[in-house]
Amino acid sequence: MCKVMVFAGTTEGRELAEFLAEREIPAHICVATEYGEQLLPQGKGLEISHERLTAEDMESLMKKKGIQMVLDATHPYAAEVTANIKSACEYTGVSYVRVLRENQKDNHRGDCVYVESVEEAVAFLEHTSGNILATTGSKEVAKYTALTDYGHRVFLRVLSLPNVVKQCQELGFQGKNLICMQGPFSLELNEAMLRQWNCKYLVTKMSGNTGGFMEKAEAARRCGCTLVLIGRPVKEEGISVTACKQLLCREFSLKSQAEISLVGIGMGSSKSRTLEAQAAIEEADLLIGAKRMIEACQRPGQDCFVEYNSEKIAAYIAEHPEYEKVAVVLSGDPGFCSGAKKLLDVLGEKVKVIAGTSSVSYFMSKLQKSWDDVLLTSVHGKENNLPGMIKRHKKVFAILGTRDGIQNLARDLVTWGMEDVMLYTGERLSYENEVLKTGKPEEFLDYEADALSVVYVENPKAEPENATHGIPDEEFLREKVPMTKEEVRTVSLSKLRLKEDSVCYDVGAGTGSVSIEMAKRAWKGRVFAIEKKPLAVELLKKNREKFAAENLEVIEGVAPEALENLETPTHAFIGGSSGNMETILKLLLNKNPKVRMVINCIALETVAETLTCLKKLPVKETEILQLAVSKAKTVGSYHMMMGENPIYIISCTGAGH
Repeated sequence: MCKVMVFAGTTEGRELAEFLAEREIPAHICVATEYGEQLLPQGKGLEISHERLTAEDMESLMKKKGIQMVLDATHPYAAEVTANIKSACEYTGVSYVRVLRENQKDNHRGDCVYVESVEEAVAFLEHTSGNILATTGSKEVAKYTALTDYGHRVFLRVLSLPNVVKQCQELGFQGKNLICMQGPFSLELNEAMLRQWNCKYLVTKMSGNTGGFMEKAEAARRCGCTLVLIGRPVKEEGISVTACKQLLCREFSLKSQAEISLVGIGMGSSKSRTLEAQAAIEEADLLIGAKRMIEACQRPGQDCFVEYNSEKIAAYIAEHPEYEKVAVVLSGDPGFCSGAKKLLDVLGEKVKVIAGTSSVSYFMSKLQKSWDDVLLTSVHGKENNLPGMIKRHKKVFAILGTRDGIQNLARDLVTWGMEDVMLYTGERLSYENEVLKTGKPEEFLDYEADALSVVYVENPKAEPENATHGIPDEEFLREKVPMTKEEVRTVSLSKLRLKEDSVCYDVGAGTGSVSIEMAKRAWKGRVFAIEKKPLAVELLKKNREKFAAENLEVIEGVAPEALENLETPTHAFIGGSSGNMETILKLLLNKNPKVRMVINCIALETVAETLTCLKKLPVKETEILQLAVSKAKTVGSYHMMMGENPIYIISCTGAGH
């Protein structure tokens, strides 16, 4: 038993038939010709017939098949067929849905031109070129003589009656331009005539099925011939193919089976788009992406959903199972600084990823520079220590993403003593108003760029950082502020186990020697140096500037209060607690139950206080070591070992979940 009957005289009808077949909904598909039947998917629960049906035939078939819903996707000019379908549905009580063709309201579509009369058809054809097959009957023959060069362009098809032939010859139609035949004419014969005389236009009246109209219309379509149709289609009410699919999904509780593609569209211009990406966009019945991406890709009439949040995109696709091919468009290449990673996490493994032209490959080709040894990064929508990267690497490429991104970078480079580097900037890449500039940082101090900008920086003086801790003490500005010495600093930081992207606290930072070392090791992260003494705070700022530690922020205040509103730490070093050890440790564990902590103690009382706290708090991996350092001092021609105060280094990790 079939649930749905589709009258599929159009591309839309075939599309609905395929939709039903893929979802295994039993359906009976009615087409007008054998050729139409050949275009439909075979099997998969579909029954297909190509018989001509009267209203009574339709009624009988609907009852026999137990049809619940009829989808009328016939040609808009097949008014007689639509009337019969409606009548049959009313008689049997079956639900009727009219599916309208795309652009049905347009009078001049690419494959069909609607006119009111033969005179209007002739007026239209006068401004065209190419041969014409006229099938409007002998009574209209004289009207075609108004066409320039009608005797050569127009091929008349009329009845083979002596008086008709005589009339046509007197008007100038003779030889091969006069076709005298008695119908009916099959699809194949119509097609053969159009091809034989290389006709670009076929003129006919809207005669319905009985007048052989469907065969003429299909032949014109197969030959790429424009149909000039006398008599406008009935203005109808109905729904689109997409709305019809949505209706079917609700009716039969269907879930999404969409083919989803994550499509890299390049920088935005269609010229930078790959053929594979363009094909995926054109084939999609739903386009998803940020506003700029949609505007760059959407074709007329294509459904779209403006969104870049991964969870919302996944939810929308699930809520709209009527869409069969979905393209999520992403700028550049999905594999380089895009939202593809999050989308793959929420959409699953069956998603197809289509590569695009990345901003780095496009921009570097414009500069005629190789980029196999360039450090690639992005500061678009996130904080990043870009000056620190430039200080360490000779070549750096970054996506910026804000109007003040270039000037902010230029100011930082001047501040950190890198005014000799060379900047190459690119804005609105691939668009007609693309801008490329080159210069030193001072030339960009007040430059306002487009938000769609990138930068490539060359720093010949770049100095890679040491692979380990251990900046010599004399490198730091110190004055009279206490400083954690090099050897103690090295052991303490090794116990801290920093990562590149760690978020670190240095409580009681002093000169900032530990903070600076932290910032260099956690160069993708953030370091907060907390200090209460004004003199030490000023010294911290000077050392920050000297070592170009942009990812180091100096916080003036007393712990734990000064820590409350800071970013959650992954690591913390405590060099001074001012008697607040327990409250500081509790706050750190509250902010991150798994925080890694290292505490330096000189006084035995501080050691005792710290151990008492750790016994009460949820920590693990507690380790205590004493470090005593002696350094040689030259006395005359001798070296004397001079001992430093012993330091207790206590380390532990939060035991929380």
